[in-house]
This record gives sequence, C-alpha cells and structure tokens, in this order.
Amino acid sequence: MCLLLGATGVGKTLLVKRLQKLSSRDGKGDLGDLPPTRPTVGTNLTDIVAQRRITIRELGGCMGPIWSSYYGNCHSLLFMVDASNPTQLSASCVQLLGLLSAEQLAEASVLILFNKIDLPCYMTIEEIKSLIRLPDLIACAKQNITTVEISAWKGTGLSEVLRWLEDTHRTNG
Repeated sequence: MCLLLGATGVGKTLLVKRLQKLSSRDGKGDLGDLPPTRPTVGTNLTDIVAQRRITIRELGGCMGPIWSSYYGNCHSLLFMVDASNPTQLSASCVQLLGLLSAEQLAEASVLILFNKIDLPCYMTIEEIKSLIRLPDLIACAKQNITTVEISAWKGTGLSEVLRWLEDTHRTNG
C-alpha cells in the first residue's frame, strides 16, 4: 500500500489520475485532457498497474488529524507539497515532521513531491529545501527519502514518480 498525503489543494487527486493514465500507457504518450477533480473528503483508493499492481490510498488534506489511523501496512509514502504556495510551506513541514517521526512509517520509503512547478510563482527546490531544512530532515529520518519536482497539471516528472513507485514496490512488496 502507498499513502498519498499532503495539504488540501496541493494536487493529490490530479496526480493519482495522471499516474493511472500514464501507467496504462507504459509511461509513454500524451496524457490527454485534464481529468475533472474535486477536493477529496475522506479517502480514495486507486490501483496503478505498472510492473505490478500498486494501490495508492489518497487521504484528503482535511483529514490530517486522523492520517495516523491509515499508517498500518504502508510500504511507501508520497508526500505532496505545493511549490507555488509559500504560506502553506510551514504547515506542510510540520505535517512532514509528524510523518517522519511516526513509528509505523519508520520502514516506509518516502517520496516528497514538489508540485506546481509549472506556475510562474513557484519556489525553486533549493529555496524550499532551505526553508524546511530538508537536508537536516533527511539526516535525522529513519526512512529513505527521495524528492522530485513535478507538475501534475502538465505531466512533468510523472514518469519519475511512476518509476519510483515501481522500484519501491518491487523491493518492498
């Protein structure tokens, strides 16, 4: 099981829909028109079928206070940050710290997704890493942490996310 977490409005639902379409095309080709999305209230389960079936459980950002009840059986964690919203960054950092310190997630591989890099007001990954002190977080975390810049809207970086999921679930089961 893969958990997809992040604040409200960071683009989690669009990411899952795009990954599902990308996996059905073996990671190649046009993603087509943008699928309709609505803010997730509750949870969505989506299967990505790549080299094997990977189930992604997306939890709505408004469910942050009860995310921990979903940590069991989590092999990997996708944590999404809106790179175009500096005011949300500190709250995302607090959420990430909580995830990284959760004992149930100690064995999970973590992919931090910096989304919305297609917007003109996005912060560079260097700025974000500095503001949230990412090198310090990685040094102190038990988990294996990877980062990637993406645009769920345009599809930038999504093949890297799909490859990470395939590699992670090949080794973690």
